Amino acid sequence: MVRSTQSTRRFSTLVTAMAITAFVTVGVAGCAPEPGAGGSGASTATPPPIPTGALGAAFFDEGYLTVGNGEKIVDMYFDPMCPICGVFDETNGEFLTGQVDDGAITLRLHPMNFLNRLSQGTDYSSRAGSALTCVAAQDESRTLAYFTALFAEQPKENTEGLTNDQLNEIAVSVGAMSVADCVANGDYTSWIQSVNDAALAGPIPGSDLKAIEGTPTVLVNGAVFPGTVNDAAAFEEFVTKN
Repeated sequence: MVRSTQSTRRFSTLVTAMAITAFVTVGVAGCAPEPGAGGSGASTATPPPIPTGALGAAFFDEGYLTVGNGEKIVDMYFDPMCPICGVFDETNGEFLTGQVDDGAITLRLHPMNFLNRLSQGTDYSSRAGSALTCVAAQDESRTLAYFTALFAEQPKENTEGLTNDQLNEIAVSVGAMSVADCVANGDYTSWIQSVNDAALAGPIPGSDLKAIEGTPTVLVNGAVFPGTVNDAAAFEEFVTKN
């Protein structure tokens, strides 16, 4: 089972990220794309059409998956392979989940895939983001649980990442419907690519950001969190005050 390595992965990710990027801010860049990375994230030979409209928690035209219905809007730009995103989730995920459950925030997740290049040709970022979108579209109440589980099982950079079977196994483990066919068919890989390209090209709607320069980038009502990824107190204060 995938979950047998959860504690080891979390400890390794946390120690590595804190040692290398203790001073890196969320709004600057934890994991950064290569120059000119827009449009180069996925290597699918014949990509499926980009979906439009909305289905479940997936708002395709707007470029995000939504969780909760609070008045305060929290936007999170992330790449599933980004270890700094993993540290941010480890530090602040429980708080954000509580805010969603309390009806205080609407969390909008923007999956990116510029770290496909670090998964040995398997396009892990696209596959994992697509799996999350599959859950959001067909079983929206499990979206946040699956998002959290993806980071609990996050693979290291420069590995092949989780297999499609493992991505489906995680979905089932959090009570979601099977996403095996959805992931295997790459139903949402083109959409993940479009979200990635739009974020890197900018501008970012509802904010003063010209573009996303790295992940995680987290905004609260359009204001970019300027603190460090592992400072829970600073992030909670920022969410409260904005």
